Amino acid sequence: MFLVETGLRLEFAAGQPLYDGASAPRDLIGEHVSTLLPGFDGEQLVAACQAALEGVERGMDLVSAENGYALWLRTSSLRDESGQTGAMLIVQDVSARVARRREIEEAQERFRRAFEDAPIGMAVCDLGGCFVEVNQALCAIIGYQPAELIGRTFSAITHPDDLATDYGVIRAMIDGELGSSVDEKRYLRPDGSVVWVARSVTLVRDADGEPLHFLDQIQDITERRRFERELRHLADHDPLTGLLNRRRFEQVVDRHVVDVARYEPRGALLVLDLDHFKYVNDALGHHAGDELIVSVASILQDRLRESDTLARLGGDEFAVLLPHADSAGAQRVAAALVQAVREEATVMAGDRPRRMTTSIGIALFGSAGLSGEELLIEADLAMYEAKEAGRDRFALVSSESHRPERMRGRVSWLDRVRAALDDDRFVLHAQPIRDLRTGEIAQHELLLRMCGDVGELISPGKFLPLAERLGLAPEIDRWVASRAIELLASDPGGHVALEVNLFGPSMNDTALLHLIEAEIARANVDPRRLIFEITETAAVANIPLARRFAERLTQLGCRFALDDFGSGFGSFYYLKHLPFDYLKIDGEFVSGCMTNRTDQLVIEAVVRIARGLGKETVAEFVSDGAIERFVREQGVDHAQGFHVGRPVPVAELGLGLGLGTTPAASVS
Repeated sequence: MFLVETGLRLEFAAGQPLYDGASAPRDLIGEHVSTLLPGFDGEQLVAACQAALEGVERGMDLVSAENGYALWLRTSSLRDESGQTGAMLIVQDVSARVARRREIEEAQERFRRAFEDAPIGMAVCDLGGCFVEVNQALCAIIGYQPAELIGRTFSAITHPDDLATDYGVIRAMIDGELGSSVDEKRYLRPDGSVVWVARSVTLVRDADGEPLHFLDQIQDITERRRFERELRHLADHDPLTGLLNRRRFEQVVDRHVVDVARYEPRGALLVLDLDHFKYVNDALGHHAGDELIVSVASILQDRLRESDTLARLGGDEFAVLLPHADSAGAQRVAAALVQAVREEATVMAGDRPRRMTTSIGIALFGSAGLSGEELLIEADLAMYEAKEAGRDRFALVSSESHRPERMRGRVSWLDRVRAALDDDRFVLHAQPIRDLRTGEIAQHELLLRMCGDVGELISPGKFLPLAERLGLAPEIDRWVASRAIELLASDPGGHVALEVNLFGPSMNDTALLHLIEAEIARANVDPRRLIFEITETAAVANIPLARRFAERLTQLGCRFALDDFGSGFGSFYYLKHLPFDYLKIDGEFVSGCMTNRTDQLVIEAVVRIARGLGKETVAEFVSDGAIERFVREQGVDHAQGFHVGRPVPVAELGLGLGLGTTPAASVS
């Protein structure tokens, strides 16, 4: 504390030095007030004292420009008994308080800058849900200007279907049941369009725990949601026709089985297979086969009702669920479909069209209590009965009296597949793959065939779909993998690599991984000579599972190929999530690349991406020299197709003599 006379000289001083470098109060007696606080604004101090002598009291903060000390100064006037006027100065070191205030101001400024400049949308809302502050990123996401949002409630721009959830979150946070919330919701833009956002909400409370306001952080996920919808669509739909795929159709059938068991027997299941479809693929090429499949899908859709469900099970096999049909109704629909395919489905064979036909099997939902899988098998068997009866017709499985015969047929197929596994009645063919950089054949893709009762070869399309539905796919894949490793071990040069196709269910087969690991160690072969393929559609059905499976194969030293790449909407998404060595470009793009600019651009894009990732590409369906030259010029690494070579028995490769030896008949 200091007392100042009218001449602005100190008469009295008491206390300790206020800060480092300040004089002791007793040393300041008689000094002019401007020297009282070295390092501070002396003129400001003089003015405050002069005002006090004139009867004006003041309180202020003083900050030293030299050392950053902060003082609080209080001046007031004094008058003694003789009427002499003086000034009293009270000075206090408030450096810590000022520093804290400065820290708070700096923190507030940092928050303001982070809030306003954040790349994600941010908003402060009061407890009633009104916007108090918004940043530009949020305005860009939802399409409003700041002035249009401030004072407006979030409910005014929220999709009506999301309001109940929002209100529930607010109540739970205010009541203390939630401290923060992370969810996804929809906002409505001024034009009425919807934007999906990922939102994180935090309730900010004061020092006493009382709610102050909400802090929202918002990211636009509209594109991600769209992409996820496409992936889900691809997981459930056939990429060529857009129809439901086998996996999704089986789920629909299983649901109908549950409904039938709960209510009343109704509905029918149809399985269709094109007659002589193999001729189209072999003689006219896979591109013609794909065009025929698309055409037939359209023909079938035109003849069915909206309540019916049409699916492509694979290859040239379709299935239809008629949820309300009885026996007579199912037969009418089957007859109409047979006729429509006969009259409208054609392929060009040379200069003239060739008409196609179909065979259909019908199974009825009823009192037999069959599962969806069993009904599909029944319809399959009925379809084969139609083929054996002459094709271009349908066959009905409905009579209980015929069930023992049908069951024998089903058991017969099951027994034949099991016998092929047990007695090595499967045989392997191999299709060569040319290295376009060297011109050499260093890889072959293994293709499976089954020996019939009289030595004929049964094509995979006849038994693999049924084997998969009977749950035998993993066993078949283990058989092929084991034989492939034996073949590699028997290769004297140790240079040939073999590709093995796998069913989707095998990605979850730990026994297959154990077998591969054990057989590679036993045979002492280089695991890089073993390449496993799964199709893009099998991968998208369960990407996490496919990733784990591929990573495990990579750990074992094997290589991994993604087959039919480009056939799905989300193809490039898989590159981020699946470790692979080869991309096999879907044959649909390769077969038409000489005349279709879109096909050419897809091939170019796949090659550029694969090269950037350090991976290799394989062009499928290379049917002539012109296509091979084109894909080589585009930078494709390998070519596969009838121009390179047709499938031949593995015995002709000079590998594994006696292994996979086949009769003279050949199925390509």
